[in-house]
Amino acid sequence: MKLKNAATVVIFLAVIFPHCSSESQKIKIGKIEPSPKGDAPAPAISFTSVMSAHGCKNFADTLLSSPAEKTFMDNLQGGVTIFCPTDDAMKAFAPKFKNLTTEGKQSVLEYHGVPVYNSLSSLRTSNGLMNTLATDGANNYDFVVQNDGQDVTLRTKIVNARITGTVIDKEPLAIFSIDTVLEPTELFKGAPTPAPAPAPEADAESPKPAGKKHKSPPAPASPADSPADGPTGKVADSKADDKNGGFRYNAGALLVPVFLVWFGHLLL
Repeated sequence: MKLKNAATVVIFLAVIFPHCSSESQKIKIGKIEPSPKGDAPAPAISFTSVMSAHGCKNFADTLLSSPAEKTFMDNLQGGVTIFCPTDDAMKAFAPKFKNLTTEGKQSVLEYHGVPVYNSLSSLRTSNGLMNTLATDGANNYDFVVQNDGQDVTLRTKIVNARITGTVIDKEPLAIFSIDTVLEPTELFKGAPTPAPAPAPEADAESPKPAGKKHKSPPAPASPADSPADGPTGKVADSKADDKNGGFRYNAGALLVPVFLVWFGHLLL
């Protein structure tokens, strides 16, 4: 009976032992060589290809050729939200983008990434400043998230961009398409506000408005200046005196030669 029991135990151990050894080996290998289905971040081509397939190919290609790609990759595991401009938006922005330095181009691309996962529903319930992957010390590189019902707008001091669609929204990665390239104030300055024109000064040299000129009617003569006071007035007296004076002068001039002729006749 004892031998029979011992044989049973041996057979049981012979069956179980290989199975336990195999599971132990699997666990050990799993710790040393993690499964490709683990939590490791997906390769760069995965999210850029998704953007390319959803109307953001220009942005994805530009990102792949920039050092900014590594910045996105380094933040994938902790969570990233990407706002990818559509191809039309990138085409309109191309002239400005070409004039930037290499560092400026990298900053613009990183400006479209946020180092935190944000679902569309969370963006629709939040307002305020949001830092980006380009934020570094004194370089704020932030923008304002503003929602109005189901619409979400990203506002800088230069442009406003609206979220037009969801490319992918699965933690830790969210990608949303926008209709305008975000322009940070650190790289782009807004158009200066024109100064108001000075008010015209009221002086004698200021130009007069064009138009027909109307002569002012003559002012009515005062009673003292009117020549129609009659013969007893000062004007009438003055004129009479002038006439009489002239008459007396002319009569004297005529009598002188007559007197001389008469006096000469007496002498003879």
